[in-house]
Amino acid sequence: MGRQAETMTGGEAMVRSLITEGVETVFGLPGVQLDAMFNALHDAGNAVSVVNARHEQSVAYMAYGYAQSTGRIGTYAVVPGPGLLNTTAALSTAYACNTPVLALTGQIPAHMIGRGLGMLHEIPDQLGVLRGLTKHAARIDHPSQAPACVSEAFRQLRSGRQRPVGLEMAMDVMAMRAPVRLGERTPADPGPPLDLDAIDAAARLLGAAKRPMIFVGGGALHAVEEVRELATMLQAPVVAYQNGRGIMDERHYLGHVVVSGSMLWKDCDVAIAIGSRLQGERMTWGMDDDISIIHIEIDPEEIRRVMKPQVAILGDAAEATRALIDRVARVGRARPSREEELREVKARAAAVIEEKAGPQMEWLRALRAALPDDGLFIDEFTQVGYVSRVGFPVHHPRSIVTPGYQGTLGYGYATALGVKVAHPDRPVVSISGDGGFMYTMPELATAVHHGINLVAVVFADGAFGNVLRMQRELYDNRVIGSEFTNPDFVRLAESFGVLGLRAETPEVLRHAIGTGLDAARPTLIEVPVGTFPEPFDLVRPPPSRGRTAPS
Repeated sequence: MGRQAETMTGGEAMVRSLITEGVETVFGLPGVQLDAMFNALHDAGNAVSVVNARHEQSVAYMAYGYAQSTGRIGTYAVVPGPGLLNTTAALSTAYACNTPVLALTGQIPAHMIGRGLGMLHEIPDQLGVLRGLTKHAARIDHPSQAPACVSEAFRQLRSGRQRPVGLEMAMDVMAMRAPVRLGERTPADPGPPLDLDAIDAAARLLGAAKRPMIFVGGGALHAVEEVRELATMLQAPVVAYQNGRGIMDERHYLGHVVVSGSMLWKDCDVAIAIGSRLQGERMTWGMDDDISIIHIEIDPEEIRRVMKPQVAILGDAAEATRALIDRVARVGRARPSREEELREVKARAAAVIEEKAGPQMEWLRALRAALPDDGLFIDEFTQVGYVSRVGFPVHHPRSIVTPGYQGTLGYGYATALGVKVAHPDRPVVSISGDGGFMYTMPELATAVHHGINLVAVVFADGAFGNVLRMQRELYDNRVIGSEFTNPDFVRLAESFGVLGLRAETPEVLRHAIGTGLDAARPTLIEVPVGTFPEPFDLVRPPPSRGRTAPS
């Protein structure tokens, strides 16, 4: 028998359903359309921690950082209309990076929805906005529906390709009292059955391959053991660009970034993509008849999106890779170590990175030296951040957080706060440019208010540096809209109660990060910098073989 019905508000039904599903933290901003929900969060006591911020975009980014760095569901709550719209950049980032974020929002009174009467926070088709940026979105029309709607949201979050979902509830429904029967924790759906014929075909290709490669993305973050075992068996380099980094420790000779990966691509005969779009490689690095693609992917639409692979394996990354290991062991052969060869390629790649981005690398070496092995690093769309995608060694999965292809400038500081909330006992360092940092700068107050002891590094050049360089070099010095005036970041930090430091050399930065980590308080480090060399040949290597896929 199920639980007995209890009389409660819609807000209580939602909160108690969230607790049933294992939600421990809600990032949110209260408002009149959420009163009943926040009352319920208050009454839940220690069952749920509520972390507020100074802007809706920040609570959504915090939920993203929480989810991306843990693999657990990140939850945020905001008022409807402008409140929800302020979170859409973060929602699009979660969508791009296949991150399980739950967006909760209020609504205008139920009988007013869709009438265009100009109610407070009314926007046209709010649910449509949510549906356009999520995997699944729904409206809860009565308190009794809350458990089922929350359950379906969590089924979507836990099953198949992870992406954000959204729920809305009208303010009067949220306040309404009615009998509600609560449910149980929602399991994930079982994955699709593996096609063993496809596994066999892939194993035959890999068994005969002379120079195989493995490419991993965020969809392989739960398959670390399997990827490493397959890579060792095949002596195949494992290449990751952003979200898959650390699946293979980049100190290992099999762990590669895209610079060395592009050097190896030209001779690769079989490439296996595991939880990765393999978009840049096929569309930019080039294809020909001498390379075969094996694609392991949970999403049937994604598996043929760029181009049809020679072997398509629909299924969970860990399960499919484990099955592949078992088959390759039967049809493959013992392979000699490629350590000497692959370390030489890594050395050549490091030399290229140093040649093209030496100034950025000086700062990245200081960052890596200062961050302990168990630390987490949050990049940004800034000159040092671009090069960090290939020049900052990543040792463990989920120890670097990026915005993926969405490239949401300004996401970094708020996202890093969410990462630190999720990992209070681990060192967390974020980097930003002065342009991006100012997007969520007021969250310095949030860091102090909640004791979120993040160390934030701000590289300050007084410009959107990438835009400024392009205007100067590509557009005959037509500089417009790319320069700005900064505050004194150290004094700004101190005015919030944050430890403010300044570092004008990489060595001073290394010590400053250590000081911030030891201080156990929110820290901001200003790093004055000048113009950096253009880094994009490194993060987007040019073609190295054959033709490219149609764009």
